[in-house]
Amino acid sequence: MSNSNVEKCPNENIPEYAFIGRSNVGKSSLINMLTDRKSLAKTSGRPGKTQLINHFKINENWFLVDLPGYGYARVSKKDKKTFQKYITNYFEQRAQLVCSFVLVDIRHEPQKIDMEFMQWLGENGIPFCIIFTKADKLKPAIIETNVNAYLKTMTEGMWEEAPQYFVTSSSKKIGREALLQFVDQVNTDFFARQS
Repeated sequence: MSNSNVEKCPNENIPEYAFIGRSNVGKSSLINMLTDRKSLAKTSGRPGKTQLINHFKINENWFLVDLPGYGYARVSKKDKKTFQKYITNYFEQRAQLVCSFVLVDIRHEPQKIDMEFMQWLGENGIPFCIIFTKADKLKPAIIETNVNAYLKTMTEGMWEEAPQYFVTSSSKKIGREALLQFVDQVNTDFFARQS
């Protein structure tokens, strides 16, 4: 199901996981890797392709939600405001949302827009984890250095402790099992609370 109106999102009491990040961070590739489907989420050489809230029902017991990327200059200011409004509405109104995955390109130092977005999630009590993408582009030692630098920036800023994180590569399927195990555990806890 795809739409830009939160009120029209699926009305089912099953856990929901939102995937969001700057445009061109590898979100569609990660979603396709996680679901083991080559073209579930549309990948594109042109960033800013996702422009709706896209719900994918997985194994009949959770929703994977593909949200528009943020921070892409080619989208008009008017479109950006529209995105921001319904993305904000989504995060503020979806009771089924159990975790947001904020995708960050592991090759870059912390970006202001990512930090501000995570700060907004924190201030609004929205649980989130970081997914570092494109790990296949770096050597393991540099991955560790970059992750540690990122977490240090967070804990020296407004965070008492850094959020849980995952290191992934869509092309090499790195991090797939760890992410799916995390989802499985959160789902188990969610359904245990319902019963």
